Amino acid sequence: MKTDIEIAQEATLWPIEKVAETIGLTREELELYGNYKAKFSDEFINRVKDNPDGKLILVTAINPTPAGEGKTTITVGLGQAFGKLGKKAVIALREPSLGPCFGIKGGAAGGGMAQVVPMEDLNLHFTGDFHAITSANNLLAALLDNHIQQGNELRIDTRQITWKRCLDMNDRALRNIVIGLGKKTDGFVREDHFVITVASEIMAILCLSKDMDDLKDRLSKIIVAFDLDGNPVTAGMLKAVGSMAALLKDALKPNIIQTLEHTPALVHGGPFANIAHGCNSVRATHTALKIADYCITEAGFGADLGAEKFMDIKCRMSGLKPDVVVLVATIKALKYNGGVPKSEVSKPDMDALRKGIVNLEKHIENLQKFGVPVVVTLNKFITDTDDETNFVKDFCENMGADFALAEVWEKGGDGGIELANRVLQTLESKQSNFAPIYPLDISIEDKIKTICTEIYGAGDVVFEPAARKQMDTLTKLGFDNIPICMAKTQYSLSDNPALLGRPSNFTITVRDMYVSAGAGFIVVLTGDIMTMPGLPKQPAAYSIDVDKNGKITGLF
Repeated sequence: MKTDIEIAQEATLWPIEKVAETIGLTREELELYGNYKAKFSDEFINRVKDNPDGKLILVTAINPTPAGEGKTTITVGLGQAFGKLGKKAVIALREPSLGPCFGIKGGAAGGGMAQVVPMEDLNLHFTGDFHAITSANNLLAALLDNHIQQGNELRIDTRQITWKRCLDMNDRALRNIVIGLGKKTDGFVREDHFVITVASEIMAILCLSKDMDDLKDRLSKIIVAFDLDGNPVTAGMLKAVGSMAALLKDALKPNIIQTLEHTPALVHGGPFANIAHGCNSVRATHTALKIADYCITEAGFGADLGAEKFMDIKCRMSGLKPDVVVLVATIKALKYNGGVPKSEVSKPDMDALRKGIVNLEKHIENLQKFGVPVVVTLNKFITDTDDETNFVKDFCENMGADFALAEVWEKGGDGGIELANRVLQTLESKQSNFAPIYPLDISIEDKIKTICTEIYGAGDVVFEPAARKQMDTLTKLGFDNIPICMAKTQYSLSDNPALLGRPSNFTITVRDMYVSAGAGFIVVLTGDIMTMPGLPKQPAAYSIDVDKNGKITGLF
């Protein structure tokens, strides 16, 4: 059996100009990065901005196993299937982080016959967007420390510096560090921290900005520290906005590549959903809606994380409204949620399936609370039995959700025809009455409790002293009227990755929170979630190599 990278390397790609022609772009409206990837020019985005919107299809998933459940694969395959049906569709994805690529999860280009290509470029440096974000983030950190070194005119309290450096790589040794050691000219000694680039506020800002003016306005509002009187110190006060924006000028433009079947794919931005808001850029999604009849986009990890943030943060800030949600599940993950070890999930086990399907049940209920029609799809594996598949189908339909099988990994667009037809039927027969799960004018605490009880199913929420102190401070500063971005494990509805299925009467522990004032939300840290992941004992990096001809192997 061929690996994903072998399938991608053997594919015949169209020149990106030809792919762009199918959605109305001219050569002059592209900024080429080689033969198979490009960025949209601002002129093109402005030209199509008044076009009517197509239909917005969100793809999300149940709580995944550590290997993931094929959400991106389904997104890509569904876009290819729409093409097979003669529909004008564009997919809108996030860019992959190097962290999981060299860690445990692998890349994020889809899989099998449902991939976006060039796969190696996408999973590695792509068009340099993440490097630009990393550079802008760390420029702000350097300007902050330099300001303190050069006399500290803003009277920054070095004990209350909140801005962290970043790196797009899993590196646990950088979570907590000390900087400024050495001579007097080497800076003030203080504790510092790193986050992974996909958790940087700059990433969130880039993904939520409408244009350059909006980007600069958001950058100016970033809170980097507090002064000796407890007042916020911002990036604007440090005179950092212009230079940061210059680094981000090209990164703000959406990227276009293609699927294995030449469906246009806009891939732009990539915040993690377990520690950030988990959605691709507003600019890419809006542009996709203007140039196609159907935009198929995805939100990271399970629906309790990515989809909730898509609805409550991205849609609220951008005016987007999903017309239908595709909820991805696998028989393997349902049995995993039923208590079967990961090594045994390929074996038939109806008892475990019955126990684990409550996880799917909760996600269907949650999505229905947002007023959006739901289509459940099973990402089919060869080990799935007809009895297992029929059980899931009947379960979903009894809950008022439509259902379809997907075999896109094996068959590409042809394997997504059933799903595509089901989505089209749902769009025609069911109206979306989308609304966020909570209003903005309730307290920070009530917003957090609403997410924890309504979406996660928690019985209680406990705030540790540090979190409660921060909540009081943010309220006094006037940040009590913005959305919440929960940082939580992706493997469970709770904040404990070991609690699988549909746990009940559990307690969510909020240990800390901070405001991302430029992004416009409050990040709430729960459980043991880390903003800088570490590498596993056997990182995927061990298997990645490149030969003398430049051919990469081991990437997946």
